Amino acid sequence: MPAAIAQHSLATKAGIPTTTTSHPENPIPEEPQNIPRISDSQIGSNIVQDSHSTASNQSVTGLSETDSDTAETPTTEHSDNGNGSRFDDAALKKSQGTTRARRASTALISESSEDVQRILGNIGAGGTQLVEKVCCGGGCCLSQPLPRSEEVVLNPIRTPDNHAYRSLNLKIRTLALDSVLTNIVPLPEKTVSFGRVSSGLVDVKLGPTDHPPKFVQPHPPYEVFRAPLHHARELTKPGAEKRTYHFDIDVTDYPVEGGDVDFVVGGAIGVCPMNSDEAVDSVFNCLGIPKPIRDKKLMVRTAGGRWPTIWGEEQPRELVTTRRELLKWCSDIQSYPPTKQLLRVMAEYASDPHEKKILMFLCSAQGQSVFCDLRTGVHVSLEQLLQAFPSSQPPLDYLLSVLGTLMPRFYSLSQDPTISCTTQGEKCRRLIEIAVTVHESNDWKRGTRTGVSSGFLQRLADQVIAAEQQGIDPKTLGIHVPMFRGLMANPLAREFVLDGPMLLIGAGVGIAPFRGFVQRRLKSANCANKVWVLQGIRDSLLDELYSGEWGVHEEQVKKVVQSRRGESRYVQEEVRHQADLVWFVINALDGRVFVCGSSKGMGEGVEEALIDVAMAKGNLNREQAKEFWGRKKEAGQYIAVSFPHLDFRIKSDS
Repeated sequence: MPAAIAQHSLATKAGIPTTTTSHPENPIPEEPQNIPRISDSQIGSNIVQDSHSTASNQSVTGLSETDSDTAETPTTEHSDNGNGSRFDDAALKKSQGTTRARRASTALISESSEDVQRILGNIGAGGTQLVEKVCCGGGCCLSQPLPRSEEVVLNPIRTPDNHAYRSLNLKIRTLALDSVLTNIVPLPEKTVSFGRVSSGLVDVKLGPTDHPPKFVQPHPPYEVFRAPLHHARELTKPGAEKRTYHFDIDVTDYPVEGGDVDFVVGGAIGVCPMNSDEAVDSVFNCLGIPKPIRDKKLMVRTAGGRWPTIWGEEQPRELVTTRRELLKWCSDIQSYPPTKQLLRVMAEYASDPHEKKILMFLCSAQGQSVFCDLRTGVHVSLEQLLQAFPSSQPPLDYLLSVLGTLMPRFYSLSQDPTISCTTQGEKCRRLIEIAVTVHESNDWKRGTRTGVSSGFLQRLADQVIAAEQQGIDPKTLGIHVPMFRGLMANPLAREFVLDGPMLLIGAGVGIAPFRGFVQRRLKSANCANKVWVLQGIRDSLLDELYSGEWGVHEEQVKKVVQSRRGESRYVQEEVRHQADLVWFVINALDGRVFVCGSSKGMGEGVEEALIDVAMAKGNLNREQAKEFWGRKKEAGQYIAVSFPHLDFRIKSDS
């Protein structure tokens, strides 16, 4: 079989339509005509000429959209996103059996393009490099077996009899009280201490309880801004698998910062969330801290580092605060997987010998594999650990020494901030808009729990929605978002200044920044009729974000390609079905393909779909197709931004 026919057959099996249009039943809004294809000899010649090139490309890293990955595509392996959110295979099978209309929508933000520009003839140099798996960081390779001379365990461990412990699912059947443990993690240094407030500082006033203390600074000397929440609403419909909320935040009075820094298209804001009062009080209860002193002023002293600030100078500190402020605003008690340092401190203060042995086991070489299972499974909260081992009541200041810093979460603006405002009286209030998906994961106590930041913002949105339902103006309630302007712009922003056709591919909340880009781009007459959007959604009746809200005359310029009824459709499938459109855009003069979404699942799936498109439409083999997209990435025509990608919690020195 000739090579071209073989590759064409493979691409057909991958779901690439063979008709003159990409979508057999629903033709794309404008059918690209007479698209030149790159012959095998052309791509082969180019590859031979550049065979000695070692250039590699990585996906552009941008700003975090949520505090967990969006599961808009099926993952190929077990995936946990830091907040315990994972793709539910059972839910997927259930969704595939429904008769509700589903689709990954193709939104045409341009109705027609009569001036289709000439096709690029050259392919730039470059290549792609696959990211290989790396160690989970738990040190599984350091595991050692439990030394045992007897076949029968004579003095077995008596495990704690409570639901919190059983939910940890620790496999320690051969552990005994007299088991010899080696390479136990040393007791970490105590870097935080409490003291009495001196007489000269007794009258120091603390900030409001619903806003971070002043020392929680994003980028000194600037402080976290108390931004009024103007409006909030749910974008998804009741019954959606994941709820997504839209927020209008008033930044009219945002302080002027140095230089020409301002909110821009593709920019982002950082939100400083707080741990829920319920979770904080539960930790206090586990530690036996009396209620009268939880909100009492104290002097906290640190030995060095940045904590309890975000990115302050690394130095010792003395601050007047309260135990509640430190646990509510400064310490991550939910998002971090447990560390051996935390478990070692708990072991040191466990009065029950059986609980102490289990905790020491998790800190040893013999318990390494069990620790790895605990660390890489669904995230375990501090509350769960303390309730699982109730005899362990370490001092709060020692716990704070080994807990991670509660870091801000970043959200891309979902509109053009230069055009968004609302009239209030005679003054125009300046608004910025963000979209936030609430991610839920299994919880041992409450059934499910939300992410720290998405759950915090959801609680604010629920207050606004409830007030509006009662006829109360939510602006009178004083609800606000603790936020600051992000210093980094979305890498896509600098690519939207050109006039060529663009294809925007996103799933879930990853579509939000595209909305702002489209609003800005369509201001230019030269850019009209040259923007398409492929949005991956689970259910077109429940999950489509910003339907009818792109800020353009959609009754004239937007058309949608529906997926077939009864079929689950992911955005990478729609990429294959829109192969003609993809091939037209990437080969057009100044044409660009943008991908915005989670790096796992969606990002990998879309990349595979793009390879299939190149194989089918360019008559290329797999290696040539990968080389083709690598060169487009090198030339700036294929831009991929993955979410989440900058994990500020890990990159901090906490």
